[in-house]
Amino acid sequence: VQLQASGGGLVQAGDSLRLSCAASGRTFSSYTMGWFRRAPGKERQFVACITVSSGTYYADSVKGRFTVSRDNAKNAVYLQMSSLKPEDTAVYYCAAVNLPGYYGRPTFYDYWGQGTLVTVSS
Repeated sequence: VQLQASGGGLVQAGDSLRLSCAASGRTFSSYTMGWFRRAPGKERQFVACITVSSGTYYADSVKGRFTVSRDNAKNAVYLQMSSLKPEDTAVYYCAAVNLPGYYGRPTFYDYWGQGTLVTVSS
């Protein structure tokens, strides 16, 4: 599976932004998809994931502000981000694992996109 993340940019605090991740391959629907982020000087952090059955899970820091969704017909996963804060500034990565459950640790994921930068100004 190859992943291509896009949609990052420079926004102001309170704005919204939608990230997209396009996946190659014919078995996209069998992958749990995750979003992670890495802020400058910090470790990679779990943001959200959506399972094979479209169950969703979020980090506490983004719960209620971010929404993850998937479109299996388009081989795509999205991260809708609202009420953005400066602390959301990071490079955002999408990831995939060919398993059905919820996985919050980056080590579970086998495939990674190249990342897209989100910068939130105050």
